[in-house]
Amino acid sequence: MTCDKCPGAKAFTQPTPEFIPCPSCHCEVELWTDEIEAKCDSCGQMVSREMLQGCIDYCQSAKECLGEALYNKLMAAKGRKQAERQS
Repeated sequence: MTCDKCPGAKAFTQPTPEFIPCPSCHCEVELWTDEIEAKCDSCGQMVSREMLQGCIDYCQSAKECLGEALYNKLMAAKGRKQAERQS
């Protein structure tokens, strides 16, 4: 499957904004689908999304499709989130 036809990579290759409530002040924080976290403009709290399993977890072409820098950034964030849950 080529990257431009991969439905799993679309959120990263064609990002769209999502609005996630800040856990501290409950203001909406704009977080693009290719981002892991963003700073709340209201209170400064870092807001992150839940990292669900996706194509980057199992697809052999994920690094090629997303590009090495974005792939590494996402995998590092997933590792941090897993470590946070375990502690």
